[in-house]
Amino acid sequence: MKVYNNISEFSPVPDATVTIGTFDGVHKGHNKILNRLKEAAREMNGESVLLTFYPHPRMVLQPDVRVEMLNSQREKIKLLREAGIQHLIIHPFTIDFSRTESATFVRDILVNQIKTKKLVIGYDHHFGKNREGSFEYLRELAHVYEFEVEEISALDIDDVNVSSTKIRRALKAGKPKQAGEYLGYNYEVTGKVVEGKKLGRTLGFPTANIKPEADEKLIPANGVYAIKAHVNNQTRYGMLNIGEKPTVSNAHEITIEAHLFDFNEDLYGRDLTLSFLKRVRDEIKFESPEQLAQQLKADHEAVKAMLNL
Repeated sequence: MKVYNNISEFSPVPDATVTIGTFDGVHKGHNKILNRLKEAAREMNGESVLLTFYPHPRMVLQPDVRVEMLNSQREKIKLLREAGIQHLIIHPFTIDFSRTESATFVRDILVNQIKTKKLVIGYDHHFGKNREGSFEYLRELAHVYEFEVEEISALDIDDVNVSSTKIRRALKAGKPKQAGEYLGYNYEVTGKVVEGKKLGRTLGFPTANIKPEADEKLIPANGVYAIKAHVNNQTRYGMLNIGEKPTVSNAHEITIEAHLFDFNEDLYGRDLTLSFLKRVRDEIKFESPEQLAQQLKADHEAVKAMLNL
């Protein structure tokens, strides 16, 4: 898959078959659109093109509202590559760009720059200034500019009963398994391992403190989770705590700390991707390090039993 960080970087390809959207999560509902896009491209002997935007439009149009994303840019690119998309255009979304009239968007971007031969979109798709562009308007312009447009029906999309909103709710409720069923893969958080206070190490459970690579990344509900990670080309299982640090004080900083089973290598400064498997328990505030140590031992046994390790 070729990735372009601006529409201006893209050179037209034969019979471009295009879709547009944010595709946050790249979940099962999105895959309905992506699979049809690839199928349509094959039918035309063309190439698949996905046009998306960064930052997310709501981050630009509603800067005072915190937007939590299911994917970082790197995660989304990885998922779309695995989905088999041939060309990914990530165009900068700005206030000026948001003012682009729908007719101008179709003429200048879809037709003149991308040379769209077929456009595949999800139902109820809107675009352009104030989301004024609709599927019906696209059909009118498609006739003018001689490209095809196809809408994935509500029935096809709703058949998988998935939405980004449902996934967010599941994660906020501490239900990563349910979220994974909606996504079609385990929810992941990628970040750099940073220095911590090493409290876990003194208790016999060294942890990797993760700083997510994207500030807008949605972090699941506080608590302890069963996880897996890929380290040195190996899969390692472990447990992860999301909560206030340290839990024996009154601090309110949310931290992500992972303890990988049977692993004691230095990970500082490295990127680590953690997959959420199941939630073990709620966050607990402990009165002493001794109580925390006892609970960590119990969590260790609970996760190993849960994962049949």
